[in-house]
Amino acid sequence: MVLKINNRNKTKIEKENSMNDVSKNQNEIIIECKNLNLWYDETQALIDINMKFKKNEVTAIIGPSGCGKSTLLRCLNRMNDVIDGCRIEGEVLFQGKNLYAKGADVRLNRKKIGMIFQKPNPFPMTIYDNITYGPKIHKIIGDKILDEITERCLKRAVLWDEVYERLDESALGLSGGQQQRLCIARALAVKPEILLMDEPTASLDPIATQKIEELILELKREWTVIIVTHNMQQAARISDYTGLMYLGKMIEFGETTQIFENPKQELTENYITGRFG
Repeated sequence: MVLKINNRNKTKIEKENSMNDVSKNQNEIIIECKNLNLWYDETQALIDINMKFKKNEVTAIIGPSGCGKSTLLRCLNRMNDVIDGCRIEGEVLFQGKNLYAKGADVRLNRKKIGMIFQKPNPFPMTIYDNITYGPKIHKIIGDKILDEITERCLKRAVLWDEVYERLDESALGLSGGQQQRLCIARALAVKPEILLMDEPTASLDPIATQKIEELILELKREWTVIIVTHNMQQAARISDYTGLMYLGKMIEFGETTQIFENPKQELTENYITGRFG
């Protein structure tokens, strides 16, 4: 045994939900990478990535800095497209359709696969306008509908009780943890199916981090969450599946308990026991 997982937050929430809320989609694959390779100019950053992400599960991607974690995450909604010199081979299948196929609707796919970044990035506008920005772009109008979306998404992000009297104030006046939950609420407003999170608690204090982790465990009841984290304890606490990356390769991928307590690869064991990274 390498590391005994302490899933205090996870256990508390999942015990409340699991008895009568077992997802019928538990084993459904929502997104899959097949022979995925990526180059930045002549440098190969991803090498033959093959992995499947299950619906309504939290998948964590861990590994040392520069191993390709964030690059892989950005492949899942084609955010690497905007990087000069980036070249991609292979497939990313979202609900069975290749995101990189000729004629794929990139805008629609990005709507369905939302992204939360390391540093909270609320728009310099009111809390209300942050939430309604996406729906308005997608031609959802009407004060009543937008009000309902705002309340619903802020409640799902466990932020409503803290800001419902401040909706007309600037989002920039919120604390860092509140801003990150606002960004999650903003992503939910356009009804995504997957939430990608790139080290979403890296810039937050421990209390705010705990709130985000608890929120992630709640979100998986309706959404699929894929998180990149440098924090192995966080991966152990909140994820159902974990993948270890090293030098652009997926070294090992499996259920989180197996990865942390009984890794199959020596490199995995060395990483999670702190011998490198």
